[in-house]
Amino acid sequence: MKKVLILGCGWVAEDLATKLLADGHQVWATTTQEEKASRLYDLGINAIRVNFDTDNDLPSIPVSFDYVLTSVPASSKIDLQQTKARFENVKAYLQRINYTKNIYLSSIGVYPNIDYIFDEDYDDIMNERLIVAEDIMLSLDSTVIYRLGGLFGKNRIFAKYFENRICTTGDQLSNFVHVDDVVQLICQGFQVDLKCTIYNIVAPLHPKKKDVIIASAMKHGYQVPLAWEPNDSFQKLVHGTRITQELDYSFLYADPLLF
Repeated sequence: MKKVLILGCGWVAEDLATKLLADGHQVWATTTQEEKASRLYDLGINAIRVNFDTDNDLPSIPVSFDYVLTSVPASSKIDLQQTKARFENVKAYLQRINYTKNIYLSSIGVYPNIDYIFDEDYDDIMNERLIVAEDIMLSLDSTVIYRLGGLFGKNRIFAKYFENRICTTGDQLSNFVHVDDVVQLICQGFQVDLKCTIYNIVAPLHPKKKDVIIASAMKHGYQVPLAWEPNDSFQKLVHGTRITQELDYSFLYADPLLF
């Protein structure tokens, strides 16, 4: 039995927590919402309400964990200074506890929206807010960054966001990942000594978003967009082969057309 701490228990983290509990592990998790803390507690998760914008301590919980998942968002709703303050608080807390490994969930939104094939070695202009958060996390010991692609699966269905709307992004390549693969890769990442510090977490196939929307609409019973107006057609492709090669991992959902 392992002790796992989740900082920022959002959608992906809750799926992870559910799996960890089913596997017999103990899970502690933070959320900013009292209602969600109560719901997580009812699931068997040791839930704590905390806001890392103002706090950097979690009283009355263990000071030693096997694994930490940091899923606190570097939200676009806050500015650069607020982002820095938020993650300095997260860092201050993690420096006061013991853990074997910390995985921080970032985003491939760190890469610019341009015609380019991106891997983890790209080091040109990137999203400053996301990089600030990543850099603060990487200043901690035993920390790995997972840059997640567009997240789908379960009740998050791509076609739902375009029903009765005009789609301007249909000609773009999809850089998506299914939540079930993310959870598997987090679990495997906890258990092995990863060689690198940054990994893109993206399904290996990259169909155009228009094709994914159509397939998603047909599968889940949504209407296709009212019109297709390809105004934003840059060809951004993000490779996620570093993690799959290192872990010898085969995606459960390799093709976003089947999400």
